[in-house]
Amino acid sequence: MPEVPSDIEIAQAAKLKPIKEVAAAVGLTEDDLDYYGRFKAKIHLDVLQRLQDRPNGKYIDVTAITPTPLGEGKTVTTIGLSQGLGYIGKKVFTCIRQPSMGPTFGIKGGAAGGGYSQVVPMEDFNLHLTGDIHAVGVAHNLLAAAIDARIMHETALSDNGLAKALCPDGVTYTESQLMRFQKVGVEPKPLAQLTPEEKAKVFRLNIDPYGIMWNRVVDVSDRAIRNIVMGLGTEDDGRPRQGGYDITVASEIMAILALVDGYKGLADLRARLGRVVWGTNKKGEPLTAEDLHVAGAMAVLLKDAIMPNLMQTLEGTPAFVHAGPFANIAQGNNSIIADQIALKLADYVVTESGFGADCGMEKFMDIKCRYSGLIPNCVVIVASVRALKMHGGGPRVVAGKPLDAAYKQENFDLLKKGLPNLVQHVENARKFGVPVVVAVNTFTTDTPAELEMVREAAIKAGAEDSVVSEVWAKGGAGGAKLAEAVVKACEKPSQFKFLYPDDWSIKQKIDYICREIYRADGADYTAEAEAKIALFTKYGFDKLPMCMAKTHLSFTHDAAIKGAPRGWRMPIRDVRASVGAGFLYPLCGQMRTMPGLPSRPAFVDVDLDLATGKVKGLF
Repeated sequence: MPEVPSDIEIAQAAKLKPIKEVAAAVGLTEDDLDYYGRFKAKIHLDVLQRLQDRPNGKYIDVTAITPTPLGEGKTVTTIGLSQGLGYIGKKVFTCIRQPSMGPTFGIKGGAAGGGYSQVVPMEDFNLHLTGDIHAVGVAHNLLAAAIDARIMHETALSDNGLAKALCPDGVTYTESQLMRFQKVGVEPKPLAQLTPEEKAKVFRLNIDPYGIMWNRVVDVSDRAIRNIVMGLGTEDDGRPRQGGYDITVASEIMAILALVDGYKGLADLRARLGRVVWGTNKKGEPLTAEDLHVAGAMAVLLKDAIMPNLMQTLEGTPAFVHAGPFANIAQGNNSIIADQIALKLADYVVTESGFGADCGMEKFMDIKCRYSGLIPNCVVIVASVRALKMHGGGPRVVAGKPLDAAYKQENFDLLKKGLPNLVQHVENARKFGVPVVVAVNTFTTDTPAELEMVREAAIKAGAEDSVVSEVWAKGGAGGAKLAEAVVKACEKPSQFKFLYPDDWSIKQKIDYICREIYRADGADYTAEAEAKIALFTKYGFDKLPMCMAKTHLSFTHDAAIKGAPRGWRMPIRDVRASVGAGFLYPLCGQMRTMPGLPSRPAFVDVDLDLATGKVKGLF
C-alpha cells in the first residue's frame, strides 16, 4: 500500500468547494446561510418549516465495539461511509459533533476523521469553528457567577433590601420573577404590598452551599482545577466555598444544545435553560436557573449557537458539525436539530454516537430518539482486529506508544477470545429492533483469515453483513462496499423500540440497562445514590431517561476489565440531575468530568508555519 500523507497534509492539499456550492447542491439558498468565511456557514432553523412536508431520508447511526485508548476509526468510518454513499450515487449528509479542544491538545488529537475520510477545513473543525463551545462555556459560567453572587447578596441584604435590588421599580416583574411567585405560591402584587414573609419566600433562595451541583467550565484539559476553593480574599470577593471545573463539553448546557427540538427552536432552548437544576435550598428543594432569573440571558448567549454548522467532506459531500457532548458523561451525540434538517435535505443521513455502543448508541436510542421522535434505519458497528485482540487478553494499549508485536501478527487465539465483545454489541443493537452492519476498519497487518473470522462471528450474532472498510486509505471508493451493505440494510423494516418505558422507577431503569446492555448481575447503590434517588423521585424527575456515566473502555465500571465479562455488579456511586437537558445521570464508579494532560501533550507539535500562516502539527 502506498504511503498515506498525514491527516493535516491531506486536508490542506484538498480543493474545497465554496460552502455556498455545497449548500446549493442540497437545496439550500443564500437566505438560509450565515457565512463564516468561504468554507463554513450556519444554517437558519426556519429551513425546517419550509421543508416540513418533505419525507425524511434514511437514518444511520455509526457506533463501535468497546474501543482501545487509540480509538478504532469510528469517525473515519462515519465520514468514509458518507463519502462511500456519495461514491455510489446517493444523496447523503454527514452529522457529527464538534470536538473539544481538551483532547485535541491532549492525547487523542482532533476528531475530523483521518486519512482520505475527513471533514474540512480540518483546522477550523478541530479549533474554534464558529464559537459554539465558547458560547456554551460563557452561558454555563454566567449561571455559576449568578449562584455565588446570590449567596453573597442574600447574606449581606435584608429581605426588603434584596427585594428592592431585584425589583427596583417595585411594581413591574419580569417573566422569570412571575414564575418565581407562582413556584412559591405567592400572588404577584406591588412590592410595597408584599408582607415580609412573602418577600422572603419570593426573593430569598436560601441556597445550601453544600447542595450546589454546578461547577465552572473551560475547554482545556486541566486537572489542577478539578477541585478548588473560591471566594478567598476580602468580604467583597464572595463567600468562600469549595467548587471545581469541568471541561466545557461536559456541561449540561452542551447537552441542552444537542437535545433542542429544531421545530420548537429558541422556545425549546429557553424553556430547557430555565429548568436547569443547579443546587438545592436548605430544605433540600431543587433550585433552577429560572429562580435566579438568569435563563433568559443564557438563551441570548446561545441564540446563534443553536444553528448547525455546515462544512464538507474531502469529497465535497455536505456535513453538519453541531454540539459536542462526551459520551461517557453525557449523551454523546450531535444535535437533534442538525439531524432534523439533514433528513429533509438528503436521502441518507449518517450520524455518529460517541465511544462504544454501550455508551453513545444506547443514549442515541433511549435519549436522543426519545426526544426527537426520529427512528434509525440501520446501526453500523465499527470494529478492528487489533481492538478485538486487546479484548481477548492482548497487551495493554497506550496512546502515544508503539503497538506491541502481538497486534501486528496473525493470532487467531487472541482474536477468538476477543470476539465476544463484538457479539455483545451486535446483540445490544438488535435489542432496539434495528438492522446492524459491522464495518471492520482494517489495518495493513490484518490477514484475510482474521477478517473472515470477524465476519463469521458478526453474522452469527445477528448482523446483516460484515464489510471490510478501507476509507482511511481510499476515501469514498474504499467505503463503497460498506455503503452498498448499509443501503441494503436500510431497506429492511426497522422495528424500533426503546429499552425501557418512561414510567419505570429510577432503579428499574438503571438495573435494566446494567443487565441488558452491560450484562451485569445488577446494580449496587451507595447511601448518597439512594438519597438522590429518593429526592429526584419526590420532585418528579424519575420519569426522565437515564444517561449512564461510565468508562468507555469497558462494559463495566473498571476500564481495566476487557472483553465481555459476566458475574459482576455495577456500583452506582451517585445520581445527578440534568433536568434542563432531560435526563438523570448515574455515576458508575469513579468518573472524571475534567481530563488531565499527559506528560507529552499533543500541543507540543502544534504551531504556525510563519512563511504560509498555516497551522501545522494537528492530527
